[in-house]
Amino acid sequence: MTTEATAVVEMRDIEIEFPGVKALQEVSFRLFPGEVHSLMGENGAGKSTLIKALTGVYTPDSGSITVHRRPVEFAGTADAQAAGIATVYQEVNLCTNLTVGENVMLGAEVRRPWGVDWKATHRRAADHLAALNLDIDPRSPLSSHSIAVQQLVAICRATVIDSSVLILDEPTSSLDSSEVQRLFAVIRQLRDRGVAILFVSHFLDQVYEISDRLTVLRNGRLVGEYPVSELPRDQLIGKMLGRELAELEQLEHRAAETRIERDTEPALKVLGLGRRGQIQPFDLELYEGEVVGLAGLLGSGRTELARILYGADRPDSGSTWINGKPAHIGSPRAAVDHRLAFSSEDRRSEGIVGDLTVRENIVLGLQAKRGWARPLPRGLQDTLVSEYISMLDIRPANPNALIRNLSGGNQQKVLLARWLATQPEILILDEPTRGIDIGAKADIQKLVTKLAADGMAVLFISSELEEVARLSQRIYVLRDRQTIAEIENQEGIDVDDIVTLIANGPAPA
Repeated sequence: MTTEATAVVEMRDIEIEFPGVKALQEVSFRLFPGEVHSLMGENGAGKSTLIKALTGVYTPDSGSITVHRRPVEFAGTADAQAAGIATVYQEVNLCTNLTVGENVMLGAEVRRPWGVDWKATHRRAADHLAALNLDIDPRSPLSSHSIAVQQLVAICRATVIDSSVLILDEPTSSLDSSEVQRLFAVIRQLRDRGVAILFVSHFLDQVYEISDRLTVLRNGRLVGEYPVSELPRDQLIGKMLGRELAELEQLEHRAAETRIERDTEPALKVLGLGRRGQIQPFDLELYEGEVVGLAGLLGSGRTELARILYGADRPDSGSTWINGKPAHIGSPRAAVDHRLAFSSEDRRSEGIVGDLTVRENIVLGLQAKRGWARPLPRGLQDTLVSEYISMLDIRPANPNALIRNLSGGNQQKVLLARWLATQPEILILDEPTRGIDIGAKADIQKLVTKLAADGMAVLFISSELEEVARLSQRIYVLRDRQTIAEIENQEGIDVDDIVTLIANGPAPA
């Protein structure tokens, strides 16, 4: 790609407004053939909205879009696809009940007078797969393959419809490092063929490895367009956030510095708690003012442990004490009654209610605790919602905005506000920073530190071990659905130590 090339996509002065939310304001964007172009910005910056304008999901209120130098007005996603724009989403939108070949050729099957020629269709699918150096049996069920392979099948399908523009929206969020490299090899092949690729990811290392240029958005506005080679990472983060990276690095390393008084009763104590098929019986203590981290690989049992503590799943062994008193937590309602709150990792299915407003989502937990026959007075709602919108910097600061129109990071903040409004003494956070940008992530880390400093007991679960090490005074390490070690997070403990424990278990005594 050279700067003399003609843009395959050009968006000028795009504006989109939702009720109470100005999502995009005079945003312009260019995408050239034969380049990988990353769209960067915090959650709520407008990235998803810009992509949906380009793919026909949203119609801009003003501005213009040209594709191959022709003005276009897409009435839907089919129009965008007909113009050569294909999208592969984080959640693979394929038919897992069909074969790989049927998915690759979906809508482009080889047809004869008597119907679909499936033998020829699978043969043509094999040709398309081979063209991308993908050794995948086209007759195998798609459901038999990993998410990484399904992502590659979705990309192969985009080549069947001869797309000149390929949009990859968080394609690596569920992939391991080897799977990412396999995906990147395919991306480079397509780029070298002249396909224009729009890449969206929160992983800065991946962005700098695969991208040629960057466009940065902030608060629905264009910050700028830059060659990757001319924009160091600290400057990129500063442009995304509107503040310097040094501000983020001021997060207190209080884990090794804070002394937790453990001569009193723990806020939460469990002995032998477990559930067959989910988590081996475990012991755990959590003290007032303490952050305890759970570290382990995906599938190690972190979420299962948290759900049993909260009563979302009932244990079949063990006992629980809260503040020194026996507690039977057989349901989430019982947990809330004991002032224990749990923020799930699955904010879409188990957290937000998309058709409700920010206000309604924030007060939901408190209203459930109070009872539906006793509605919260509107004045109390206004006070609470205003307090938490300000405290957590929820954007937009509009209590009447539908939560589904907020970014992932701001949705996560609303969920935290919901549980904080119930005034818990014990807070379980399961992946509270997954899939959100570095600014929102730093805000949530600062909040966890502050909550603990104010006396709350926090159980913090994250797949990012740096986060666990930064925030926790103690860390429980899990592997194969059982706790294998408990470590004090003193000076000298780092991520490598945790990884070694996960890989090898504790050293023999």
